[in-house]
Amino acid sequence: MKRALAAAALLTVAAAPAPITGRWVTEDRAALVEIAPCGPALCGRIVRVLKADPSKPTTDVNNPEVGLRKRPIVGLPFLTGFVAEGDQWNGRIYDPRNGRSYRSVVTRAGGVLKVKGCYGPFCRTQTWAQSR
Repeated sequence: MKRALAAAALLTVAAAPAPITGRWVTEDRAALVEIAPCGPALCGRIVRVLKADPSKPTTDVNNPEVGLRKRPIVGLPFLTGFVAEGDQWNGRIYDPRNGRSYRSVVTRAGGVLKVKGCYGPFCRTQTWAQSR
């Protein structure tokens, strides 16, 4: 019985996903994102815009909630509710460019994150690099 419990514990540990907390540079190198605990889950926020485009808004102007349209992009929580499930992290990702939220899956392989956002059956994946 003790061996069975030990084996079950090892399988549970082996299935845990790699940690994703830390600072990450987006695929287009436009932003630095910090992922950290927020309540019982993990969340990510933009901590710095690395490629500022003066023609782009600096606030969340496309948010469907009118009251949130003046919040700055820097500090914006756009990864929310990420919890470990099997070998990945599942949550929601918000795109301030269009004001929409998507189902998201994040996995880590060494110094990179694979960040997938899905709308129905259609998904797009980006690779983010760990910030040094």
